[in-house]
Amino acid sequence: VLKENPFDEILTKVIQLLNRLSGKKLILQWQSKKMMPNRTKSVLAHLYFNPKTHKIGIPVRPIENTIGAPTTNISDFLDEIIRLIFDSKCGSTSIIDGASLLKELYKYTKKGLFKVSTLFCTFDIRNLYTMLPQEEALDILIEFLQVHGYTKVKGISLDTIRILASIVLRENVCVYNNKIYKQTLGGAMGSSFALTLANIFMWKWQKEFVRRQDISGEFYGRYIDDIFMTWNKSENELRNLLDTANSWHPNIKLEYKVSKSLPFLDVLLTNSNGILLTSVYHKPAAEPYVVPFSSDHPRHVFNNVVQTSLARAVRYCSTLEAFNHEQRYIQLALLYNGYPSTFIDREFQKFFFGYISSTSFLPIIDDEKQFLKMHRKLLDQPTLSQSQAAFSAAMADIDNDQTDETVNESKESKNYNDKPKQHCNDKLIIHYTH
Repeated sequence: VLKENPFDEILTKVIQLLNRLSGKKLILQWQSKKMMPNRTKSVLAHLYFNPKTHKIGIPVRPIENTIGAPTTNISDFLDEIIRLIFDSKCGSTSIIDGASLLKELYKYTKKGLFKVSTLFCTFDIRNLYTMLPQEEALDILIEFLQVHGYTKVKGISLDTIRILASIVLRENVCVYNNKIYKQTLGGAMGSSFALTLANIFMWKWQKEFVRRQDISGEFYGRYIDDIFMTWNKSENELRNLLDTANSWHPNIKLEYKVSKSLPFLDVLLTNSNGILLTSVYHKPAAEPYVVPFSSDHPRHVFNNVVQTSLARAVRYCSTLEAFNHEQRYIQLALLYNGYPSTFIDREFQKFFFGYISSTSFLPIIDDEKQFLKMHRKLLDQPTLSQSQAAFSAAMADIDNDQTDETVNESKESKNYNDKPKQHCNDKLIIHYTH
């Protein structure tokens, strides 16, 4: 708890740092402008708590609203340029979403590694964001970039990257209940760069796990602080490894589950006598809530709710029985949220007609082979998250060594000038509710 409000001091410190780096040509002018806080709009971050209703005792997750904080623009800029590199270099151990996990597990089964004895293990890191040692996290950030061959990122030296990352971590102050707090451990959950830094910290921590899994051919994948892995040795050996992993770092503690049937993200995975069965997983405490049909949203939003729910069901369900169960769940959830049955039927028909022969009288999947064909086709198509990650990885090294001020400024100017001017007088705006 701080006795005085340090906002003006932090704002001045950030502005002076950016001006100094720009003056010494350590960052380009356009980069300085992009990271510079707005004096009139900057405010202290404020703290709030989100309840984890799906967990016993309903613990809360502390979130900092850092939108107007003095260091937010630096955080966003660092996240923008370094997350690209992380996505590019760490794709083999990163789980993007449930569909990407299933793709990797199908590759695992095709190699003949999935057996009757195969165990699933999931574990999550307790309070990862808020437990990162700040100095060590900065060391690992620079190590990560060096290991992957970087001496500069977008023309910025690694020493300067560290200086910028340091001010984001160290000048993290927020308001809660009329008191001002300074965070001295970890990063702000709510800061964009904190996520990337946590991912890079885990890149270093998980190396021993990845090495062991690679040797045995087992699967290892991570979604931020949640890990999924397969295991074909004894359960006692696995539990001993996990207990040992809890001693690898004083701040990194994991909570694990081992079973032949476990949920991960929104997928339920089961080893049924050597056969991988999958379906959509709904947390027990989660209510069947979707965007209410009575809400004031554009019409296409309601269509997308139905289409994306069905697409997820087809991707995740490995059997027709599991799909039919999920289909009924979707119908009930839509009715519960006020969707007319005629609208639901029409959207279901629209979805199935895209995959069923036009000679079919009714758009109904009643054949296991027909469903599995549909399942494989949809699973092979990238989800939005997968497409975004692929694009991010492809962009990692584009213009990475760009140091020409004029070229960068002209790009920004061109992008701005190319945007069509918006004239409200030329538009017809229709507002309606359902």
